[in-house]
Amino acid sequence: MRKTAATHDTGRIPGRPGPRAVGGTGSASAPVGPDLVHTAMPGAGPAPATAAPDHDPVPTAHRGAGPTPGPGERPTVKLRDAGPEEPPRYAPEWLELREAPDGAARAHELIDPLRIRLANLPGRSSDGLVIHDLGCGTGSMGRWLAPRLDGPQHWILHDRDPYLLHFAAVASPRAAADGSRVTVETRRGDVARLTPDALAGASLVTASALLDVLTREEIETLVDACTGAGCPALLTLSVVGKVELTPSDPLDAEIAEAFNAHQRRTELLGPDALTVACEAFAARGATVRVHPSPWQLGPADSALTAQWLRGWVGAAVEQRPDLREPAERYLRERLAACEAGELRVVVHHSDLLALTRPMDGATS
Repeated sequence: MRKTAATHDTGRIPGRPGPRAVGGTGSASAPVGPDLVHTAMPGAGPAPATAAPDHDPVPTAHRGAGPTPGPGERPTVKLRDAGPEEPPRYAPEWLELREAPDGAARAHELIDPLRIRLANLPGRSSDGLVIHDLGCGTGSMGRWLAPRLDGPQHWILHDRDPYLLHFAAVASPRAAADGSRVTVETRRGDVARLTPDALAGASLVTASALLDVLTREEIETLVDACTGAGCPALLTLSVVGKVELTPSDPLDAEIAEAFNAHQRRTELLGPDALTVACEAFAARGATVRVHPSPWQLGPADSALTAQWLRGWVGAAVEQRPDLREPAERYLRERLAACEAGELRVVVHHSDLLALTRPMDGATS
């Protein structure tokens, strides 16, 4: 795996914040972390989003706010040898902007089958669930999911950015759906070295907006770790390469095509990642469920939509420099419509629930 940096997220989709560092232990290395252990603190939450500074008409993606990494960078996790001097790649303001739309988009239809599986885990301890959140960012997945599951929970948050890890820990939920206690610890690590041993004792693996910024090899590593540990995986908000804007513009399709090509650069899977992950889980005997989870952005989401647009168009122009001139006009008009409350955007994603075979051989 190349030792390059990550920015972005969109993912995965335009303008999604990128995967945050994911992690566990390497097969031949000591555990990465935990470097902090916290119980959740009340009253903590993401800082208010700040207005984006003025940029050129078609900027390259904002760090932490858009889909485009800088030259020579990958929108995936930094390897463990990254120096402590490296600045954070994902702005908490961007992650906070997208938290509510992410929560609204995630497929609630997958929660009941997940609850049933968790309630019937072989050897489930009275101590409750142990949940690993890969690339946790500011911890929005935990804030969304923990209150939807019953029983005590211990969340292990993985990310390469210690600032985001601290943020996620102090802003984590305190109680499960039935009022049981939720605790959290943080770990720094790399998804490329995730192993079944790193997930020993795990009840569930989660991630959000992660798959589409991984390579095939990295997805295989993740799937091997989950199936080897016998724990289910809930992987949400993977982009699928489809965007709808209303009103439409003749340049929509060309920008979307260029953006999707940008997401597939340097061996990343982009919008193909969901299919690859489904096939990989199924090949290892897991039962796989997929459900749409689109962002549906309207006038109330204008701040997020504007940031997403800048990242989406910026990635397209980086992929196809010949689009710069028409894209400048396009972006100006789209941003004006967004500010006027006249633009609606649907960014299509899908959520994946993989019910792996438990370690005792029981069926999913």
